[in-house]
Parts: sequence; C-alpha cells; structure tokens
Amino acid sequence: QVQLVESGGGLVQAGGSLRLSCAASGLFFSRFAMGWFRQAPGKEREFVAAITSSGGYAYAADSVKGRFTISKDNAKNTVYLQMNSLKPEDTAVYYCGARGLATISVLVSEYDYWGQGTQVTVSS
Repeated sequence: QVQLVESGGGLVQAGGSLRLSCAASGLFFSRFAMGWFRQAPGKEREFVAAITSSGGYAYAADSVKGRFTISKDNAKNTVYLQMNSLKPEDTAVYYCGARGLATISVLVSEYDYWGQGTQVTVSS
C-alpha cells in the first residue's frame, strides 16, 4: 500500500528554518510528481510547492517563493521542503502529496495520495 510519511515539523521562531521530509513507499516514486500543501485551522488546503517526477523542475506559490525550496531524491524515495525565513503566517499542517503523473499541479484534486501531515508552528 502507498504510504507517505512527513517528518521534520516543529516549533520555530520567526526567521528560522525547518526542513520537512516526505518518505514514500508502495509506489513507483520516480514516476510521480510530488507536492507540498498546507492547511491552517479554518482554511482550505493550499498549494505550497511542487516538483516534477524527475525532480528537474519545481514551482512554488508566490507566498513562499524565495523562502521555500522543494526537492526530490528519487534514489531515496523522498521529497523535501526546505523552509527558510519562516513567518507566523506559515503556521499550518504541511502535507505531502503524490501525483500519478510526471507534471506539476497546484490543485489538491490532482493528487492521488497524501501523507498524514506534520505541524509547523512559527512563533512571532
């Protein structure tokens, strides 16, 4: 069965950094585009960043551009989200999604599998 397990969340001060990891199993990881989404209380899940199946192209939401970087290591079946210069508004549960196509999507509905989420809390 497909499993996506996020890790690396926690509590950090504004301006700090975190690196989230999403370890995948049960799928042909190298054929899946991957994405990171986040959801704050009372809000819908929103796109953060995504990367093609090969890891060759990445795209990030305007709200995190220049601060967050997504990467994909197909040899380790892991996708990462490096988060720098964190802001309180980045506070959310961060979810890893797997998309059964090679190309990027910013839409929640286009992802086939999801991890359990990891909490990121940024204090001011």
